[in-house]
Amino acid sequence: MPHDHHDHDHLSPSGHPYRQDNDAPLTYFQRMEIAVRELLIEKGHLTPAEIATQIDAMDARSPANGAAVVARAWTDPEFKARLMDNAGDATREMGFDIGPLHLVAVENTADTHNMIVCTLCSCYPRNLLGLPPDWYKTRAYRSRAVREPRAVLREFGVELPQTTQIRVHDSTADMRYIVLPARPEGTDGMDAAALARLVTRDSMIGTGLALVPENT
Repeated sequence: MPHDHHDHDHLSPSGHPYRQDNDAPLTYFQRMEIAVRELLIEKGHLTPAEIATQIDAMDARSPANGAAVVARAWTDPEFKARLMDNAGDATREMGFDIGPLHLVAVENTADTHNMIVCTLCSCYPRNLLGLPPDWYKTRAYRSRAVREPRAVLREFGVELPQTTQIRVHDSTADMRYIVLPARPEGTDGMDAAALARLVTRDSMIGTGLALVPENT
């Protein structure tokens, strides 16, 4: 009887699912990274332990970082003022250093909704949001978010009144944005930790809204 063959259906002699080796030749950039890393270690500028620590820190970046910033802004008016004035300095207070990049916070209000895009590539506040989602890097999102933002939002399940102004912010090589979503109603008695659980990655990009407590 004919049947389809799929690599993931096959087992190795040890009983584990078969997986192809990823031992393809190194790319030019992979070789360059190895050479620069080994040179920095050889010259005493870095140690292997320091490099491993930085890799762990990069791997730990996630939307939870940005959610903590948003929750503090919701509960601390003075911090919110500093965030809106200089988001880079404000997030450094919480241990999230975006480096030399200029970070701008934009606030959603009753009559204004903000969206973030990078029309040229995939510039993104990774220190606060982790890795960008695949759709953020697609040509379709990068072009349509600017051309027809209301239609894009609708596809993400966000239906806004026609009276709401939509502002699209284009990230650049030296500038990043984070959306401060509107605080949901019915959250007056919640502390920052509970509020942070209402903040989604998409709400900080602008393609979503913060969750209401019933949905957490």
